Amino acid sequence: MRKAQNIKFLGILIIALIFSMNQDANAQRKKPPVKTPAAVQTTMPEISFTVSMPKPWTHLLEVEMRMTWDQMPEKTELKMPVWTPGSYLIREYARHVQSFTAMDGSGNMLDWRKISKNTWEIDTKGIKSIRVGYQVYSNELTVRTNELNDEHAFFTPAALLFFPKGQISAPSTITVRPYGNWKIATGLPEIPTPNQPTTGTNNNQIKTFRAENFDILYDSPFEVSDFVEKRFTVQGKPHRYVVTGEGNYDLDRMVEDTIKIIEEHIKIFGDLPYEDYLLILNLRGGGGLEHLNSTALQWNRYGFKPEARYKAFLGLVAHEFFHVWNVKRIRPDALGPFDYENENYTRLLWVAEGATSYYSALLLQRANLITDREFLQARAGDILALQNRPGRFETSLEDSSFDAWIKYYRQDENSVNNQISYYDKGEIVHLLLDIKIRTDSGGAKSLDDVMRYLNDEFAKKNRNFTPEDYQRAAEMMSGTSLEDFFDKYVRGTEEIAYNEILNPFGLRLLTGEDGPQRAFLGGNIIEAGGRLTIRSLPSDTPAYQFGLNVNDEIVAVDGTRASNQFLNYVVSEKKPGEKIRLTVFRREQLRDIEVTLGGRADQNYRIVAVDSPSENQKRLYREYLGAELR
Repeated sequence: MRKAQNIKFLGILIIALIFSMNQDANAQRKKPPVKTPAAVQTTMPEISFTVSMPKPWTHLLEVEMRMTWDQMPEKTELKMPVWTPGSYLIREYARHVQSFTAMDGSGNMLDWRKISKNTWEIDTKGIKSIRVGYQVYSNELTVRTNELNDEHAFFTPAALLFFPKGQISAPSTITVRPYGNWKIATGLPEIPTPNQPTTGTNNNQIKTFRAENFDILYDSPFEVSDFVEKRFTVQGKPHRYVVTGEGNYDLDRMVEDTIKIIEEHIKIFGDLPYEDYLLILNLRGGGGLEHLNSTALQWNRYGFKPEARYKAFLGLVAHEFFHVWNVKRIRPDALGPFDYENENYTRLLWVAEGATSYYSALLLQRANLITDREFLQARAGDILALQNRPGRFETSLEDSSFDAWIKYYRQDENSVNNQISYYDKGEIVHLLLDIKIRTDSGGAKSLDDVMRYLNDEFAKKNRNFTPEDYQRAAEMMSGTSLEDFFDKYVRGTEEIAYNEILNPFGLRLLTGEDGPQRAFLGGNIIEAGGRLTIRSLPSDTPAYQFGLNVNDEIVAVDGTRASNQFLNYVVSEKKPGEKIRLTVFRREQLRDIEVTLGGRADQNYRIVAVDSPSENQKRLYREYLGAELR
């Protein structure tokens, strides 16, 4: 009996050990690590990185990785991620790795080999400690890559640092040795640097940071430069901007308006789910990428004036900040925990990005940073862009989300005909979904309630949501079935009945298509270097239907030398149904193509008030945008 009990006890102990080793690190992200017995702690390696930049002009970030492990296998595999969360494309970061070396703790060289595109295998034979060195060529400034030059270092850890196979949950430290007196900014918590004075001393600004696991490490970009910094507090929590580059920005105003944006988010979700927040801003390029307690932003250095460009920048800030909840904590089915070596497929990017795009504009309006008219006019422009894409009849929102890995970041001349953007159409559909929920519930509920529900029932309970969960949450708030809406506009490709949905709010979409018909040719035609070239051709245009091709160079119109100005003049003098003769070079051969021009009214989409709106329409509009329907 005792022997059986001992065997049973041993089995329970083994199960407990296995359970402890496989705990999902995401369940405790940004929380103090759980203390476990020393015997269990040894199942994870001790990992440290040092990132140096001694010669910025070479664009080479130098990395040393040290790993100590009581359970080092015979062969240790180190892997480089192939993508970074938030940017859904396989980017093959390992292609930038060079000068790889491996040693034991005493400095003896170890044998190693590459066994896959992103995997280095080292003969460790059970030793306790290894040291790996390598360089990463870093000369591409995007929010998902690395750049090192004489101005700064910006790096995304997923594009720079290896992880040991099967050890994503392991904690690590990263020590950064800046060039000269550059400063360091990251969302990771700082800890004392080994063998160095504590923080507050210069010592060449060397600092060390700790990540509880590789999900957090890869979620924490670094900016290293002589940046400008501005600190501020919201809801008692510290925030800061760090800005690299000269430009026409007003940092005090940016902070003031960012506080307004954050406060509008708090009105939806109730609190801030982080201890501190960092906004990294590089004044080159454009775009942003979300992280748990930080964001990486890029903007043109002179793109803060005129006022419309500044408001566009605030829209970027609002977009990335909304991701603090939507995506980073309210996680679609496949987006976390992450597989860093393969595609992570989901049909919910239209929610991840489309809802975020919708709220980025809506929260600017709620913060009085744009007017209700500016908000609606921008949405009308979005609708116009969608209506000019024949691809809206080919690809649904869910399919566009699923195929992001092969399509969204690889646009070509035919993309207009077979694709839509889950950002753009996703934003439009969320506008309409919000209005429909408000209409069906008599104004009692809105998309805000959907987001709060997802935050409470999924984010706070560490659960991912599915497409079915999202529709169900929307129907809970609407109080009625939304199957027809989702079937047509999310899973399907039907033309959207804009006015049917907008009307209860006293709104209608004016397209200008009821005006006089004018002759049109169609196509995206660019004049550069004295050449008039076709760059893309929507399939619903005469240019496409009568045989023009992408990359055709138009050299003459009705026998006269072509220019963009002359082509537009000739078309404007024609009537729908009349013909023009275009002489083009195609694959270095000259040919004539006769095109029968189509007819189209001037396109000037606007969302305006209906004639004589009812009191209920006025009420719903007022509750929605906080303004009077005019």
